[in-house]
Amino acid sequence: MKKAGILLLIVGIVGLAYFGYEAIQQSESFEVLGVDVAVSTANWMPVIISGVIALIGLVLVVAKKGSRVS
Repeated sequence: MKKAGILLLIVGIVGLAYFGYEAIQQSESFEVLGVDVAVSTANWMPVIISGVIALIGLVLVVAKKGSRVS
């Protein structure tokens, strides 16, 4: 379980970095009354999903096995 958690954590962090960078780069700017306004046109869903995957991986890594009663 711990190995799966580490894998999910790594995949989630890489996804956050990649999709986060892509989302930041997808912005358009225009001028309104002499002020530059930047509007993001990115799809933030991959960033959110990557964050959830990283969080699940973190929970699996730090979770302790419960004692089993036989």
